[in-house]
Amino acid sequence: MSSANPPFWLGGVAGSMAACVTHPLDLTKLRMQTLSSNNAGPSTLKVLRDTVAFTGVKSLYTGLSASVLRQMTYSLVRLGSYEGIKSWISKGKHPSTGQLLISAGLAGGLGGIAGNPADILLVRMTTDPLKPPEARHKYVNVINGLVRLVREEGLPGLTRGLIPNTTRAVLMNTSQLASYDYFKTYLLTHRLPMTHIQLDDNLALHTIASSLAGTVATTICSPADVIKARMMSSTGSSSMFNILTKSLRDEGPMFLFKGWTPAFVRLAPNTVLLFVFLEQLKKAWHMTFPTR
Repeated sequence: MSSANPPFWLGGVAGSMAACVTHPLDLTKLRMQTLSSNNAGPSTLKVLRDTVAFTGVKSLYTGLSASVLRQMTYSLVRLGSYEGIKSWISKGKHPSTGQLLISAGLAGGLGGIAGNPADILLVRMTTDPLKPPEARHKYVNVINGLVRLVREEGLPGLTRGLIPNTTRAVLMNTSQLASYDYFKTYLLTHRLPMTHIQLDDNLALHTIASSLAGTVATTICSPADVIKARMMSSTGSSSMFNILTKSLRDEGPMFLFKGWTPAFVRLAPNTVLLFVFLEQLKKAWHMTFPTR
């Protein structure tokens, strides 16, 4: 394989590495999203503090195996297919903004479909301790969970929450990639507001641009993310419409933004780590397998 074409699975590896760092925040976000309450609910710090107090620091990594599987399906497909789709749509030319958005959306949709079973397991494994003992799934690990999901629930179980999950994946890929490129280009060509600092293409620029992109992506994706989490954590026959109407009636429209803070705190560093790891993996691949 030419060094100009590193393998498509590097995106999944980079995503897994980033997830291992930010998993406690992902766990906190999912627990906040699945908690049903007609008031503001617990804060991010309270959920983190209670998790450590009741089940120890190690419990912050509950469901990590499912998180890694999710990255090796969802992120692998969305990142691995993006460049190919972009090249196909633009016919090898410099892609327009519209073509970038379409490419990101298609790649995100494919990633959402591929990662749906792992996403179900991630939601269930991280939120199990919040449920009464008789309602818990008690998956030992992601492999045990996947086997039981197929055996006990079949295809309907594997596709639970597929629509909001795929919608969220499309929104995430388009908002994250497009806004990141916009902020990165803007900061490279303009000085920082109220300063005379001109950023170069370095880690500082990547951190600022990805943090801004994370704000945009988190806000746009939050409603689909909350509905997805609630559908996947349930085992009944409630539809997306039923869950949406019941939650709106009981909690009001702001329930759609539950878990926003940990989602943002997770997404900003996750975005930075993802692309830093990916670039380093590509560099290592080029050095190990130079062009022949």
